[in-house]
Amino acid sequence: MSSCREKNEGDVASPALWDPLVRLTHWAIAACVIVNGLISDPGKALHVWIGWAVLGILAVRLVWGLIGPSEARFVSFLPDPRAAVLYVIDLIQGIRPRDYPSHNPAGALMVYALWASLGIVIATGLIMTDAGSPMQVAAEQAAVEAGDWSLLAQNALDVDSEIYMAIKHAAGFVHEVTANLLMFLAALHVVGVFVEGRVMRRNLVKPMLLGDRK
Repeated sequence: MSSCREKNEGDVASPALWDPLVRLTHWAIAACVIVNGLISDPGKALHVWIGWAVLGILAVRLVWGLIGPSEARFVSFLPDPRAAVLYVIDLIQGIRPRDYPSHNPAGALMVYALWASLGIVIATGLIMTDAGSPMQVAAEQAAVEAGDWSLLAQNALDVDSEIYMAIKHAAGFVHEVTANLLMFLAALHVVGVFVEGRVMRRNLVKPMLLGDRK
């Protein structure tokens, strides 16, 4: 692989890149992250509904990374921290790096960081809700608001209460910290797209909307 620090002459080519499933899962996850991170009330049924939706969408995208077209497969954008750093340095210096058949090194590293953060947020959310469905969560909340704690007590019958609460507390802490990290990474991703688009004189949002860069 040639160095990502090569300076190209002229504008970078504009190949068709993203298949519909990659684009759909990208925007669906982005919408879910925005709603759960900025709009919905944590722990409420809507928040849980969206969490389960993200779990399904992420699972589809990960499977697609094994069986999808070449640009969607993991082997096309394996994480390479060194190449990612060099790529960012090029952008800061105003050097247009060469084109990549899938994500560039910085974009690839960001994708894996976002996926990892999503995975942690989802896993801790499942622990916090005892992997309950949105309907179960809504029923429990309605019961608690009515003064009936029996449903919550029933869920903890076979678990040592101190261990149970400690696990829940730890999961809640990790969930909140990682959710904030996820929002930070998402914002950093947007900034990176803007900077790269300016340096490479290319609309980077269009291909994720329409599938090509033309």
